[in-house]
Amino acid sequence: MGGYNIVLDTFSGSIHVVDDVAYRMIALWQSVPAAAQLKAQIQAEFPAQTAADIDECYAQIASLVEAGSLFAPDTFAPLTGVLKERNKGVVKALCLHIAHSCNLSCAYCFAGQGKYHGDSALMSYEVGKQALDFLIANSGTRTNLEVDFFGGEPTLGMDVVRRLVAYARSREAESGKRFRFTLTTNGLLIDDDLIDFANREMSNVVLSLDGRKEIHDRYRVDYAGHGSWDRVVPKFQKLVAARGNKGYYMRGTFTHANPDFLKDIQCMLDLGFTELSMEPVVCAPDSPSALTQEDLPIVLEQYERLAALMLERYREGRPFTFYHYMIDLTDGPCVYKRISGCGSGTEYMAVTPTGDLYPCHQFVGEPKFCLGNVYEGVTRPEAQQPFADCNVYAHPECRHCWAQLYCSGGCAANAYHATGSVTGVYEYGCTLFRKRMECAIYLQIAQSVEGQHD
Repeated sequence: MGGYNIVLDTFSGSIHVVDDVAYRMIALWQSVPAAAQLKAQIQAEFPAQTAADIDECYAQIASLVEAGSLFAPDTFAPLTGVLKERNKGVVKALCLHIAHSCNLSCAYCFAGQGKYHGDSALMSYEVGKQALDFLIANSGTRTNLEVDFFGGEPTLGMDVVRRLVAYARSREAESGKRFRFTLTTNGLLIDDDLIDFANREMSNVVLSLDGRKEIHDRYRVDYAGHGSWDRVVPKFQKLVAARGNKGYYMRGTFTHANPDFLKDIQCMLDLGFTELSMEPVVCAPDSPSALTQEDLPIVLEQYERLAALMLERYREGRPFTFYHYMIDLTDGPCVYKRISGCGSGTEYMAVTPTGDLYPCHQFVGEPKFCLGNVYEGVTRPEAQQPFADCNVYAHPECRHCWAQLYCSGGCAANAYHATGSVTGVYEYGCTLFRKRMECAIYLQIAQSVEGQHD
């Protein structure tokens, strides 16, 4: 990609940038194991190379293999059960559904316009307080706890949000915990008071904007059918301008209507936003919003063009962040994270307005996935067990995928909705994920190389 030959070694995590000869030799290394035969084949394919050059290339690759940074064996598989058992019963994060109600009626909404296929409801302070107590009591030795205020539209219950934040802060010192809060909002109810509160208490704010006005207003409409772009964009700009260096994300959704989502990213950049995320739609396959096989090559091209745009802006001193391209090639996630992913249903749970526990927000409203409640804890271990068992090695299809330790087996909810099993494989999503990782790795390499030249 972009003129670089990039080699990823799956199990060591090593990434190598090599010339054409080394790239081809590595590709043949295991299928042509005899050194003399391999060198002869490379000599035939690259006649301009001297025998000494080919010998040197072979020796360098052999030293990388010997050092364990090429063709490293899988040492992670035996750790799966051990690490899961070590973290058993420890909850690190909750998604509080402050409102099962919304002041928008987005056509592609996986949550049924915020109601999660049930009745409208708002979380009471008492339920939210019990949820925070549940989190503290079940967080083990963890110090840092995450709480997302979600919906529906959580700003419909801002009084409760404010009281819950105050309660959590009041418990930090005596419990030895620190809370990190995130608020996700469609922006309609943003005002100066909410901006001040969010910028004081929220470690992150997620702002829902689908990019271009015509795309945003196609789906993100109120109950009268009117688009919301003109109403929310000035409020988002005001909040971000006041936020300083605190975290935020513009979170968009691309659908069958805009597989050319780079235009939406460009629109958000033109509006002054630099922390961006565009997510593929989650919906039924027969929905008009669903991405199709015909959309796939367009989307893959958009990811590559996005990487090129990010590199161009990096060179110009105008960088921006794209959520899915944020990877750390130096340290990266821990072994447990690489194997087990997000921890939905075990370390992370969603809480409904009535206090029921679900594996994550995408399972809320499906009774068979209810785990228990914030008063009694997990009362249905049989519902939790598939999530406890869920890891990259629970997916046979992942065994030979080079990206397996980046996606950790992928999203359980996407797998379930695509295949009927949390350990199924959502193949369309896998294709998109691998392309995102290719682009993310390429970007890191290109920026690193150019930084060295500078």
